[in-house]
Amino acid sequence: MKIAFFDTKSYDKASFDKFSSDELEFKYYETKLNPDTARLAEGCDCVCIFVNDVLNAEVIDKLYSLGVKAVALRCAGYNNVDLNYARGKIAIFNVPAYSPFAVAEHAMAMLLTFVRKTHKAYIRTKDHNFSLSGLTGVDLNGKTVGIIGTGRIGKCFANICKGFGMNILAFDKYPDQALNLEYVSLDRLFKESDIISLHCPLTEETRHIINETTLENLKKGVIIINTSRGALIDSDILLKGIKSRHIGGACLDVYEEESEVFFEDRSQNIMDDDTLARLISMPNVLVTSHQAFLTQEALNNIAETTTLNITEFFKNGDCKNLLC
Repeated sequence: MKIAFFDTKSYDKASFDKFSSDELEFKYYETKLNPDTARLAEGCDCVCIFVNDVLNAEVIDKLYSLGVKAVALRCAGYNNVDLNYARGKIAIFNVPAYSPFAVAEHAMAMLLTFVRKTHKAYIRTKDHNFSLSGLTGVDLNGKTVGIIGTGRIGKCFANICKGFGMNILAFDKYPDQALNLEYVSLDRLFKESDIISLHCPLTEETRHIINETTLENLKKGVIIINTSRGALIDSDILLKGIKSRHIGGACLDVYEEESEVFFEDRSQNIMDDDTLARLISMPNVLVTSHQAFLTQEALNNIAETTTLNITEFFKNGDCKNLLC
């Protein structure tokens, strides 16, 4: 079987090459999958895509005409995929769990970096500046954290927060009572949380869950963490809240319009996205480039599950992670 990988990075090759075999032939492309690049999958049985590849109706039709039978997502989220249109044409499967610890730990790493200003201290001491002025932080112990989405990652993040002695409020459309968390309404979570961490999937219901209306309900000085999907937050409203000092800070591993920016070296380019440029320039905004998933354990699990999905599907016509 021939599999065409799109939006491939060096760490993808390193992890997937360990699972190559006589049965699986991998073709790696750095370009993202879109209507113009779909033709690169000619002669392939399957394509493997990531979060910023496009799998809309036009791309599905082109892949289908080329004889592609399946699309393997090497990620959990599939908001970039038109599942309804794919039904009856191309099989879609994903990696629902690769390492919830990786993402949850990164969320806490960003929060700790933000509240203790370790990133600023690191830059100072590199310049032999050992002043403590402006580096005063806050304790996490006793603070109230609102967790939106209590699936695998949200559960891990909640457990980490418990270790810091934080008070936890949770919201989920389908509460898991076995977690022993205090589930509350979104309104109450917004009003009482010192910190809000987003761990829900991107759906029509959750798109812009942080918006102009909810901004008014947020506790003044709240810190917002997003390691899930960028479009959970209306970026312009986030910027407005930060400028008005209503939002105390933001830790963003994802961004609403990240597809043409994240994962690439743009250091020699002028930033065309004014909102992102202004957010990055803010002293109380911490941005990482969608790296929460990036651990050795997660990469290995992604490659193993993806290749298993492909092998099972082409052998049995089905696999346990089949979406459609």
